[in-house]
Amino acid sequence: MVLTRQGENSAWLRTGNFPDTSVLPDLIEHAADITLSLDTDLTILAIAVNPAAGSLGCLDHWAGRPFAGFLADESRQKFQDRIAVLREDTSGLPARMELNHVDNATWDFPVAYSVHKLPDGGFLLLGRDMQAIAELQRSLVSEQLARERDYQKLRAEEAYFRVVLDTSETPLVLIDPKQGRIRELNGAASTLLGTLAQSLSGTVFAQCFEGRRREELGDALQAAAASEAGRGVAVICRRNGRSLTLFPRYFRAASELVIICRIIDDEAGGEEDAATWFMGELFAKSTDAIVMTDTKGVIREANEAFLIMVDAAQLRNVRDRPFADFLTRGAIDLKLICEAADQDTRLRSYGTNMISPVGTRTTVDISAVRLRQGSGVQGYGMIIRDVTRREALDAEGGPVVISEDAMKHMMDLVGTTSLKELVSATSDVVEKMCIETALQLTGNNRVATAEMLGLSRQSLYVKLRKHGFIEESDSD
Repeated sequence: MVLTRQGENSAWLRTGNFPDTSVLPDLIEHAADITLSLDTDLTILAIAVNPAAGSLGCLDHWAGRPFAGFLADESRQKFQDRIAVLREDTSGLPARMELNHVDNATWDFPVAYSVHKLPDGGFLLLGRDMQAIAELQRSLVSEQLARERDYQKLRAEEAYFRVVLDTSETPLVLIDPKQGRIRELNGAASTLLGTLAQSLSGTVFAQCFEGRRREELGDALQAAAASEAGRGVAVICRRNGRSLTLFPRYFRAASELVIICRIIDDEAGGEEDAATWFMGELFAKSTDAIVMTDTKGVIREANEAFLIMVDAAQLRNVRDRPFADFLTRGAIDLKLICEAADQDTRLRSYGTNMISPVGTRTTVDISAVRLRQGSGVQGYGMIIRDVTRREALDAEGGPVVISEDAMKHMMDLVGTTSLKELVSATSDVVEKMCIETALQLTGNNRVATAEMLGLSRQSLYVKLRKHGFIEESDSD
């Protein structure tokens, strides 16, 4: 006798191996997520899928086909070995195994089976869908791998930090501002404090100095760090009696405030520190604009005078921007300035115009120097002087300086030609000198020369042929 039951996502075909009862199909169907009946040849006689296991879908097409055909390669041999053992077993106990199914070459899912041997030699398989657990396991493995990568990255960053800290010649101490304890310090700092770095780590920072209490030193460091003048805190080292100055600075690491203190030995480096301080004051308060760039002309530092010149409110408005953005001829001016500085390591004077983001133009004179550290070029330093007022005075009738040779040449022409021809010849000489100077500044770059002189390329080529800089047969 054969009973057939059709469900929403399953079909149950049963042979006479099951009792003839209307309750049994429902019991078997809901006892597991997937139930299969196999004959002695391990061919699927019947299959039922629990309607609650929607992830399995409809598997009616499995009926009548070998069960091994729907197993992954690693599960097929395991299933056959377990079935062979179960056939020899006379205890009647079910076997348990986890198998990975494949269907349509794109869908795979794991199922945990309880395999029961039937009296006629077939098998009944009651399976529990393990996809949710497998997904959870994959997520856990991915999370573990991500944690391992983050841990390795953290260890690498910590190694970089310790190497940089230990190799720095500047004495540095990192302090927890809440507890006033030393978190990290390098060898240079421990030498100034008169003991080993290992013995100071974790101790109260104030205990390293004479007559200093934790709260009082913490307040002094906080006030010095907040001061715009960058003043330090004078202390006396308890172990060796040295007069030291602490220069604190706050920074935030992972939402936690930390104080980093630079320690200066007043007896050893007083003159050097004073010179550094004076240079910093000169840079900050100079009436001439001062700019420092990297090798690509990107602004790294600038003083207040430069910010005023380009109408910038704060340093962050110009930092990391190309210096060429503030020159009227842009990259051409910057290239000429840098090349001249590279050739002679310094450029005494270069006249151009600065332009602010709002369109304000300023006539300036730029002095540039190549900044070098070791064997490689590190960048450029530029002093920019506003000469707008000087230019206005010259325009109002200031004296025009003419060389003696040029003056003698013009005087020799007087009486030999008309005034009109004399002025024309003089203008040709000036024009030739200007073109020759522009060619030298641009390294014979004719496109840059035309832009510098405010000419079109066609007009420049006409004048180059006119003054003999190129032959008539030359082309672009």
